[in-house]
Amino acid sequence: MDIRIGIANTARELSFESAQTAAEVEKTVAAALDSDAKFLSLTDDKGKLYVVPVAALAYIEIGGGESRRVGFVA
Repeated sequence: MDIRIGIANTARELSFESAQTAAEVEKTVAAALDSDAKFLSLTDDKGKLYVVPVAALAYIEIGGGESRRVGFVA
């Protein structure tokens, strides 16, 4: 699952792939927002841990694991 996280007042975004399903990521984000947690923690498919302050979240985009097209279009 592709995940992109926008952070407020920053031009860059976090982008990584996760082994979790879209429903699992959505549940984790909703739980962090509902419980007034200070941080949101997500893990990518290589085992890296991403910790983002909940107050700085601008958006979270959860996309499908589609393969990317390679080549030229005639």
